Amino acid sequence: MYKNHTVSVVIPALNEEAAIGKVVTDLQALTLVSSKTLSAEKVIDAIIVCDNGSSDNTANHAKAAGALVVYQAQGGYGIACQTALLHCPPCDIVLFVDGDDSCFIKQAIPLLQGIVDGDDLAIGSRILGNVEEGALTSVQKFGNWLSGRLIELFWQQKVSDLGPFRAIRSEALQRIAMQDVSFGWTVEMQVKAAILAMKTSEYPVDSKIRIGQSKISGTVKGSILAGIGILSMIAKLRFGSFAKQAQQQNRAIDKC
Repeated sequence: MYKNHTVSVVIPALNEEAAIGKVVTDLQALTLVSSKTLSAEKVIDAIIVCDNGSSDNTANHAKAAGALVVYQAQGGYGIACQTALLHCPPCDIVLFVDGDDSCFIKQAIPLLQGIVDGDDLAIGSRILGNVEEGALTSVQKFGNWLSGRLIELFWQQKVSDLGPFRAIRSEALQRIAMQDVSFGWTVEMQVKAAILAMKTSEYPVDSKIRIGQSKISGTVKGSILAGIGILSMIAKLRFGSFAKQAQQQNRAIDKC
């Protein structure tokens, strides 16, 4: 629990046996000193790892470290996150983390504090933080830049990164009603939050070279599919029906 807010962590994972145990262990070790008891209290209440069809020992390593492991045979970042959320206990905040040890878990604290202070969505921006050489490819940097410019053009929301390290208020996540099953998951969340006039803030997070090969940026095919997924999601949200529905919802909320 973080300042009276329960926190659940969602980790989509595919063949991350070399890293997942460390990620879960670092999350388990995340503590905050209580102002009342002056003792260190655990920040994370639940950790759900979705094994997205791994052919290695990802699931066993995650279980051994203390995570709840669920399974999803259908490949896709979004469907893995959705599956994990189905098993997520009631909580105030959902924290999304990748299972590749590419981020510093302690930097989840500013994201959680952002939610406590009033954010609906708190994004860990790698672009605003320190990036270890080789941690982000040129394709990733260009994709972030292009997506950010399109989002600012269409929705007047400044975006520096579509990073997977993020926290969201549970009520906001329910209202967003995530649909994407693949690479458009992160941009869908950020764009829908903008359309729904939610408060979104970016916080600098540092990046290090991940353990193992990325399934997205580590291959040409993965990079192309990710780019298509992100850009098609932006187009869908710009020209689809969600924006009109959201405007109607916002007007109804304003009248209350």
